[in-house]
Amino acid sequence: MKKEFYEGIKSILASARNKVYQTANFAMVEAYWQIGKSIIDEQDGEKKAEYGVGLLKELSKRMTADFGKGFTVANLKNMRQFYLTFPNGYALRSELSWTHYRLLMRVENVAARQFYLEETVKAQWSTRQLERQIHTFFYERLLSSKNRNAVSKEILDTAPEKMPEDVIRDPYVLEFLGLSPNDDFYENDLEQALITHLQKFLLELGRGFSFVARQKRFSFDGRHFRIDLVFYNYILKCFVLIDLKVGDLTHQDLGQMQMYVHYYERELMNEGDNPPIGIVLCADKSDAVVRYTLPENEAQIFAARYKLYLPSEEELLKEIRQEYRALESAKTDLCD
Repeated sequence: MKKEFYEGIKSILASARNKVYQTANFAMVEAYWQIGKSIIDEQDGEKKAEYGVGLLKELSKRMTADFGKGFTVANLKNMRQFYLTFPNGYALRSELSWTHYRLLMRVENVAARQFYLEETVKAQWSTRQLERQIHTFFYERLLSSKNRNAVSKEILDTAPEKMPEDVIRDPYVLEFLGLSPNDDFYENDLEQALITHLQKFLLELGRGFSFVARQKRFSFDGRHFRIDLVFYNYILKCFVLIDLKVGDLTHQDLGQMQMYVHYYERELMNEGDNPPIGIVLCADKSDAVVRYTLPENEAQIFAARYKLYLPSEEELLKEIRQEYRALESAKTDLCD
């Protein structure tokens, strides 16, 4: 097969995928801009974010019932802010995704925001590339640099370029289209097997655990996060969040769980609930570690109740170690 022939076929498919990517993203961008405008119009042009919170809550409730995920109060506020930041709908660029615009909305300097918008379109920056440029003050560095070409080229070496097939994995697009993310994109077989065993173990423990979600995704500040397992303990009246790490446990892992706990405490607790609990488990060949993340400023009496109904560190360690060894042994047998 001639190389030129294959490259031509490859170019056709890449171009078609890119059109699908842009079409899906821009349809979402236009819809969210129109929703933001409609909210402002309904609020009589009031620009204060605090105004009309009741309207957003009711709208979120009804839209979630009719269209599924993606219409939380926080997301509706983003759509509202989107219209306020880019009031000229005719100037929206089809090359930019909703995530691009969410990043641009955080740039307070109007001149810098317009610069990043134009550069993203011209250089076809991915959302990761745009985020990096904003966080490293690319606009300010470029203005003060004597070697602007070198500053401009550095992005090519520090962040991966956008791939058209990324639309398949974009959680915002999947939510907009009413599709469910494929969890196989995010976890390998070993982690999946350990999570499955842990899920079964907790449900069989008989201490008030009720299964809520697996690979629970939520978005915060434009970033997407996944919690391996979410339970509700009806004895403790609280959510229990569990993350499994295959490999060394880091301070970042513990900090991330703390963020999960805070998010559930502020956004998803129901009236009468106690604050959520986070559990981080680390499993590898040399060691296994369990770390609990309890709510801050929690009364000692509640901490005692948590210890009574939650599995102990020793119980969790035993289960994780046994299952890890069993899985590793099975994998070795298959390879022999």
